[in-house]
Amino acid sequence: MHIADGIIPNLWCGAAHGASWTAMYWLGRRVETEEVVRLGMLASACFVISLIHFPLGGTSVHLGLYGLAGILAGRRAFPVIFAALLFQTILFQHGGLVSLGLNALNMGTGALFAAALWRSDIGAEAVRAFLCGFAGVLIPALMIAVEFAFTGYGKGFYFMAALYTGAAVLEGILTMAIVGFLRRSRPAILGTAA
Repeated sequence: MHIADGIIPNLWCGAAHGASWTAMYWLGRRVETEEVVRLGMLASACFVISLIHFPLGGTSVHLGLYGLAGILAGRRAFPVIFAALLFQTILFQHGGLVSLGLNALNMGTGALFAAALWRSDIGAEAVRAFLCGFAGVLIPALMIAVEFAFTGYGKGFYFMAALYTGAAVLEGILTMAIVGFLRRSRPAILGTAA
């Protein structure tokens, strides 16, 4: 789901970098000292889970925990995901440095949507947790499909986004299980999002 360098026009990537760095500033400012370790651990979890790939429909996908980042970090999920994507780019060439801003906007939007959904308190907590995990994957997949369609790569990427529905369901189930575990063992963690 990472966009590599040279696929999307550099002008778009430059604008996305500007938007991403602005979001990093506004959403990451005034971080409290006690938040730093939690946010670092969350970025590490997002980074590590992305290394586990599984085949799906002729391609491979990986989980990202973007919905869980939205639940646990709130608006700070964007800087968390940006940090994880930066290390994925540098160490494993997932995406590229030119397209990093665009990738961060795509994944970060899913996490921020999940954060808003989590704070809404609509419906049962387990259902909300599932939907956060689901949206954290599907929203970035749809955004990437739209970006590729607008840049002339065709509409086949909508099929790829549809394939990510399976990954979104899996991530929703995983997010629901993690939230259930945290509710039983450390409920205060679920109430600390900025």
